[in-house]
Formats: sequence, structure tokens, C-alpha cells
Amino acid sequence: MAGILPKYALLFIIFFYFNGGAAGKSLGFSRVLNPATIGLKKEKLTHFRLFWHDIVIGRNQSAVKVAAGPATNASATMFGAVSIIDDALTEGPELSSKLLGRAQGLYSSASKSEVGLFMAMNFAFMVGKYNGSTITILGRNTVFSKVREMPVIGGSGLFRFARGYAQARTQKFDNKSGNAIVEYNIFILHY
Repeated sequence: MAGILPKYALLFIIFFYFNGGAAGKSLGFSRVLNPATIGLKKEKLTHFRLFWHDIVIGRNQSAVKVAAGPATNASATMFGAVSIIDDALTEGPELSSKLLGRAQGLYSSASKSEVGLFMAMNFAFMVGKYNGSTITILGRNTVFSKVREMPVIGGSGLFRFARGYAQARTQKFDNKSGNAIVEYNIFILHY
């Protein structure tokens, strides 16, 4: 038993040394901070319900295909296609409803077996206290599933250190044009 304690003491000393010692001690290129020192207060949960308008064909086109892999033309899933978006985010399902912001980023068809998109986009808000703040969503979207869930991986402005999830539900999809209206319910933990 006496031989075990010195071994644990040595492990503790090694751990303490490699983790920078006491909290807040600098390693030269990094340091531990108290969140309050950069203005972070109590964390809160915010819910947004908004509508994403993806216009592939027609007036005010907001999604543009910029790449197509060799398999795109032969694939029912459009595997390999990449589109850049600047989609309206509105308060209601009508494009004429109040504009809350823009969804800017890209999506690509990343599945050979189903219409499964890889989505990387920022929801950039343009109204009220959220004006200038963004939410970053990155994840898989199986388009024909009733509800799809994607992670919120960060944000800026009022959404610094944000994390959470977004649920997408298609409200309207035109098979001929590919235009879509999708309801997003987003739940975000942030300071």
C-alpha cells in the first residue's frame, strides 16, 4: 500500500504540470479564462421558428448549382451536385412575409442511395436585437424524411458559443422546379 501512494503522487504531478498547473496559468500560447472576463453571463435557451425559401428555378433564384460530379446526370439522387445558397428566411411560409434574414452557404448531394444533402449554412439575421448575429448549421439533411435534425455548431454576435439543433420540415416542394419552402425550428443554448 505504501508503494502505491508515491506512484499516484507522481502521476498527479505529471498531470498537473502538463495541464498548466493552477487554473488560469498561462502555457505561453493559451490560458484558462473565467467566462465573465469576456462578458459572458448566464446561458439561455432560445427557440426560433422560421421559413427557408430555396428557389432553384424562377424569379429571384436563390440557389445556384456550381458543380456536378460525373455521376450527377446518371443518379436519381443528383449525387455530386453542389449548390450555393442565399435563401430568404421569413416569419411565415409565404415569401412575402416578414424577412428575418438570409440562409447563406452551400448544400451538396452526398448520398448515392437517397436524396441526402450535406448542408453548411449560416442563418444571418437582419432584424431586431439579432441583426448582425448568425447561427451556423452543419449536418445531414435527408430531404424526403418528414423531420430532419441538424446540429447548430456555433454562431456570432449574440450567438457566440452557441450550440443546439435545428429541425427541418418541408412545407412545400415542387417536383418540377425543385423549389422548396422548409420550416425550421431551431433550439439554441447561448450566452
